[in-house]
Amino acid sequence: ALPGADVLVVDDNSPDGTGRWCDERASVDTRFRCLHREGKLGLGSATIAAFEQATADGYALVATMDADWSHSPDTLPALVAATGEADVAIGSRYCRGGRIEGWPASRRVVSAAMNRATRLLLRVPARDTSGAFRVYRVAALKKIDLRRVSATGYAYLEEIVWRLHHAGATFAEVPITFRERQAGQSKIGVGELIGKLQMLCRCTLRTP
Repeated sequence: ALPGADVLVVDDNSPDGTGRWCDERASVDTRFRCLHREGKLGLGSATIAAFEQATADGYALVATMDADWSHSPDTLPALVAATGEADVAIGSRYCRGGRIEGWPASRRVVSAAMNRATRLLLRVPARDTSGAFRVYRVAALKKIDLRRVSATGYAYLEEIVWRLHHAGATFAEVPITFRERQAGQSKIGVGELIGKLQMLCRCTLRTP
């Protein structure tokens, strides 16, 4: 999708062999790199580590996406193009043209409600604040203190949008079709929902 892109995998000693596969791939393809960590430190922590690596290596843009085929790589060029006029481009399920395929009604209702609550309580100018398919300008990430992102699990997605908004970042949403994962198992459960609600309470009651 992006011939000039490099790929960074943050591996928390995954038992499925992700780190080993990436190391083998990197030995024959210089576009790949694996950042190994000792244990399971969480998705938010892994993403922050990737941001810090991208900043240290002098990249202008950093993209994040799910690797289970929920996010189509074919949309990456449109997201990159959107950063020509915005600091953050979000692959959005909830803007005009966005869709979700393969989810039960209950999950759709919970997701839509959480995104609406985030938009109203935190006053962020985006309809999809919980999706991980994004392209960030590294210059915008430099304006916030990534070490202050306290949410664990998937709740970091809403918190970082909130922090970037308060730092003056601009946002664009590109419609995507989000499809239920083709590989692996979802880690979203009651614990993740509670974590998101706790994050909303913390952010509503304080400034970044």
